[in-house]
Amino acid sequence: MTLREVYERIDALYPKKISDDYVKTYGGHDNSGILLNPEREVAGALFSLDLSLAAIEEAKKTGKNLIVTHHPAIFFPISNILRSDALGARLIACLEAGIGVISMHLNCDCARGGIDESLALALGAESVPAPQEPLENGGYGRIFPVKEQTLSAFAERAKRELGTSRAFVYGEGDRKIGRVASFCGSGVDGGAVARAKAQGADVIVSADIKHNYICDALEAGMCVVQLTHYASENYGFKKIYQSLEGKLGVPCAYHEDACML
Repeated sequence: MTLREVYERIDALYPKKISDDYVKTYGGHDNSGILLNPEREVAGALFSLDLSLAAIEEAKKTGKNLIVTHHPAIFFPISNILRSDALGARLIACLEAGIGVISMHLNCDCARGGIDESLALALGAESVPAPQEPLENGGYGRIFPVKEQTLSAFAERAKRELGTSRAFVYGEGDRKIGRVASFCGSGVDGGAVARAKAQGADVIVSADIKHNYICDALEAGMCVVQLTHYASENYGFKKIYQSLEGKLGVPCAYHEDACML
């Protein structure tokens, strides 16, 4: 099985076209697809949210010569590859070990059954909520009702479901939560805050939220639960791994950087 053949099977379920359509429609930047191909037969694939050194070491130890990431291993153009640089060290380690890299970013965020959808379900959505930024085959951002509970109970449940012990919670612990706006990764901006408020959300859940947007949400009468970026997406990427592991024609495993949860 070649790397390109494995990629074609991934792309059939989580097509890069979704990423391209999102960037074209809503702006932003992405770099999904085959990012490193040593042109060797694939002996096994390791899925990992990030191309971390720990993931590379696990791939080497377990005989996997393909790493499938969510976050692009190379995001912006680079002008050099240096072993003394963190990115360079990762790329050189892969090249020396003959490890290929496929990254599946906005396509996995936005796909039906993808990371953004999975986050909403983990937070208590009883059915799949319609995306706030719709695409032909999915979309991004969800606003949905949940069983009424206190902010404290909601935040604790979110941490438990997502397998994390860390979250910043802004708001009174006994505030009643019945409607949630969720955005996997770092997807909160002024438009997201405005839509959440207009649609009656009691709390916004995301990661990497800029201070001014937290202030805007609080002053608009909403609470905020800020997860680690890793926790907001690892849960959903693991679901994607589970949907793919039996379809790629090579042994697969999942790597988790527990220090990031």
